[in-house]
Amino acid sequence: MTHPSPERDQQVYDQHRNLLFSVAYRVLGTVADAEDAVQDAWIKWSAADRSQVADPKAYLARIVSNLALQRLRSTQRQRETYVGPWLPEPILTGNDTADDITSTESVSMAMLVVLETLSPLERAVFVLKEVFGFSHAEIAEAVERSEAAVRQAAHRAREHVRARRPRFTADRSRQRDVTERFLAAATGGDLNTLMQLLSPDVTLWTDGGGKVRQALRPIVGAQTVAAWFSAIGKVTYQGVEPADMNAELVEINGGPGMVFSGLDRVIATVTFDFDADGRITTIHNVANPDKLRAIADGTTRDVGTP
Repeated sequence: MTHPSPERDQQVYDQHRNLLFSVAYRVLGTVADAEDAVQDAWIKWSAADRSQVADPKAYLARIVSNLALQRLRSTQRQRETYVGPWLPEPILTGNDTADDITSTESVSMAMLVVLETLSPLERAVFVLKEVFGFSHAEIAEAVERSEAAVRQAAHRAREHVRARRPRFTADRSRQRDVTERFLAAATGGDLNTLMQLLSPDVTLWTDGGGKVRQALRPIVGAQTVAAWFSAIGKVTYQGVEPADMNAELVEINGGPGMVFSGLDRVIATVTFDFDADGRITTIHNVANPDKLRAIADGTTRDVGTP
């Protein structure tokens, strides 16, 4: 078995590490699991006979895709027994992601929620084909299925996503303006402004995972959702008094979002889906502390599609 130098191995791996995380995160929807898959990919890469590897990028992507698919299958039972709605783990993203429309949509909370409804195989195939542009043959090798099976999975996934993804959305500047106004209205208890910003049939999904108190079912309707958020600046939330609460506008999963913090910890993140008129149609509120570590560590992640 022929091995290049360890330094060269590390350089090649580091060169593609963002790609590996980007694939694994979209397949898994959690940072910790994605990072584990990336680390396992390094172990496999280090042990492989790389003299037989013609395209390191494709080889590493295949490794991490297969690892992520295996991990997703093993975690499905946990998600089925999860307390309340299961939402993806939010990440901080930068302007580079925002400038790439494909990356922005594919890493949005809205898309990750839709991907949760796919089978593990369909999810992996969709991510590799639609987001990263791998061929059916390359994907077949990565997920250890026939090319025909991959084509069928790709078709099912594409139809499923097309039927469920938000069809129309406001432009980016409008989204940011609405988010800023929502933040000011929520922290100021301005019920009327909140009502103006929300679609009449807006839906709020809250994820506490049984670790903190959150709604166990979606909250529907502008009046109810506005009342829920207008109370934030007036009542104790997760043990934090309003005077100790801090809220800021940040870039989350490729779009504008809010981070609430207090007493030296992140309490929750809030992200939105918008209609073409800029009204908020869906709100994702993640408060499970296990899903806020990536936000709390302040790391901005590059999840573009090189």
